[in-house]
Amino acid sequence: MAVEIRKIQTKRELESFIRFANDLYAGNPCYCPPLFFDEMNCFDPKQNPALEVCDYQLWMAYRDNKPVGRIAGIINRRANETWKVKKVRFGWFDFIDDLEVSKALLDTVSKWGKEQGMEFINGPVGFTDFDHEGLLISGYEYPAVMASLYNYPYYVRHIENYNLTKEADWFEFQVYPPKQCPDRLERIANLVKERSHVHVDKVKNSRELVRKYGIEYMDVIDTAYQKLYNFQPMTDAQKNYYKNMYFPLLNFDFVTIVVNENNEIVGVGLGMPDISDALRKCGGKLLPFGWYHLIKALKAKKMDAFSFLLIAIRPDYQDKGINALFFQDQIPYINQYGIKRLETTSILETNTKNIANFTQFDHKRHKQHRAYIKPL
Repeated sequence: MAVEIRKIQTKRELESFIRFANDLYAGNPCYCPPLFFDEMNCFDPKQNPALEVCDYQLWMAYRDNKPVGRIAGIINRRANETWKVKKVRFGWFDFIDDLEVSKALLDTVSKWGKEQGMEFINGPVGFTDFDHEGLLISGYEYPAVMASLYNYPYYVRHIENYNLTKEADWFEFQVYPPKQCPDRLERIANLVKERSHVHVDKVKNSRELVRKYGIEYMDVIDTAYQKLYNFQPMTDAQKNYYKNMYFPLLNFDFVTIVVNENNEIVGVGLGMPDISDALRKCGGKLLPFGWYHLIKALKAKKMDAFSFLLIAIRPDYQDKGINALFFQDQIPYINQYGIKRLETTSILETNTKNIANFTQFDHKRHKQHRAYIKPL
């Protein structure tokens, strides 16, 4: 039978939309399911302030009344204005290995985008840079981490069959930390402290961070990332949303804040325990016992793997060696917790400075992601 495309309009339909990926990847040991309630909140305008600057529609594909695919169409007005482009994005794009299904879903987003005056279709990306982005094009045999998109290898054939072409690539690395901070990094860090009059402020918890700096932490990330692919300047509501969502989850041993003599934040670096195995165990559900697996992973005092989430340096302090302070601060903790492997998030292939932060250590580039584009 022909493929039928249905627009998502109710809460029950949204739940089916979210569950589809878990069903598609059932039994795949590399797939990392998202938290179900987090995905529901992502599409709730009352919960996700990114929707204040985005228009979106969700669709599912059916054959014989059975779900066979899903897709989100997104127009981030704020990003389009920033980059002077007219893009409709596609994300949450999952489907069975059937070219008719993937084409019908992409056709639906393309048609909707053209009706909204868009000139390009671009993806897979999300509402913002904090959502999963980039099709996995190599490294399928490695388990996905929480912050990384995973897909079957056949997705590439479907994307390219639709005549979408590369717009940007990201790399992910496994990094094997040294037993102590290398002497060269120690010297650089100490020299930078002296010359730039900066130091690390080691806050103890999210309450202290908010009390001392408010959303300044997010301001630094926002300004540091303004030249990166598909960047969208965050609204204050978005900054508070991410602050409230992520800060309480952090182990502050792995939060590094660099401040200047005026106690202004000039650089931030953070990581967190790799909770992807906990998410696999609970299937993305907190109840009845999913919360236990997650809390156990987040509060662990010993761990093999660790996710290094970001390094962000204020533009006027870039190229001053500030990054050395992050490693001087965090390598002792990495060894204290017995961490054997760091997993980076996706780093743009053009972001050579960030790549160099990790390739200075023993490492392996093991995954590659790609965003595609096509004129409408």
